[in-house]
Amino acid sequence: MITVLLGLASSAAWGVSDFVAGLTSRRAPLLGVLVFSQAIGVLIALGIAAVRAEPSLSTADIEWVVLSAILGATGLGCLYRGLAIGRMGVVAPVTGVIVAVVPVTVGIALDGIPAPAVVAGIALALASVVIVARVPGEIGGPASGLLWGVGAGTTLGVFTVTISRVSAGLVFGPLVLMRSVETLAFLAVIVLGRRAWRVPRTFWPALVVVGAMDMGATAAYIAATQAGPLAIAAVVSALYPVFTVLLAAVVLRERVTRIHALGIAGAAVAIVLITGGSAG
Repeated sequence: MITVLLGLASSAAWGVSDFVAGLTSRRAPLLGVLVFSQAIGVLIALGIAAVRAEPSLSTADIEWVVLSAILGATGLGCLYRGLAIGRMGVVAPVTGVIVAVVPVTVGIALDGIPAPAVVAGIALALASVVIVARVPGEIGGPASGLLWGVGAGTTLGVFTVTISRVSAGLVFGPLVLMRSVETLAFLAVIVLGRRAWRVPRTFWPALVVVGAMDMGATAAYIAATQAGPLAIAAVVSALYPVFTVLLAAVVLRERVTRIHALGIAGAAVAIVLITGGSAG
């Protein structure tokens, strides 16, 4: 049950973070959004890690975290770029489908097949994200951002597996290291490529939201993988496109078709199935 709740918290926070980041990246330099949002995540995680007094990271933990940082930085870059230039209703769900499939497959291989109700919930959740991803006549268009979604989903899907390999009890310590590596990577791209990075002050509050939400989502996901099976944690966390699509519909007036509504309803049913099966 705690795995499902943490997964839901993760998906909601990632959905909000992706929406705000994508919206901000349409008016501010992408690398600036990435650098400052990740730096904010470092500061928040560092403060919480100091209070929690978590154990030190082992050599293996450091290796997993650095690998995760590289994957995460690449995935976020692809995702935010896609959200900025394409349709959020396409990029977010396509990313979510791939992000869900990769860890669910690995999770079942590592932890075994869960209860029948959970399996049904996982299948329905995956189908729901696929349904939400359908934008008739636009998903394959050049302006849809589909390719950026595929790139983001692939790298972030592997990320969800590698970051789950850190030792039990470690959450914010790994986040400090991971966000620091990501921030340095983005800074290196800015300096070496002489890329634009200055974000107008009017967008600073949005960067705080992005950094805090992204950090909180990742922390909840790590905790979820430590509390229960990877497959359950991954598929519930991967429902974040539902939140992004809903925000895009409300704020940007992006069209929510009957197919979208069906996918969102399916996601709700999937959560009930996974929760009930896990509790049983």
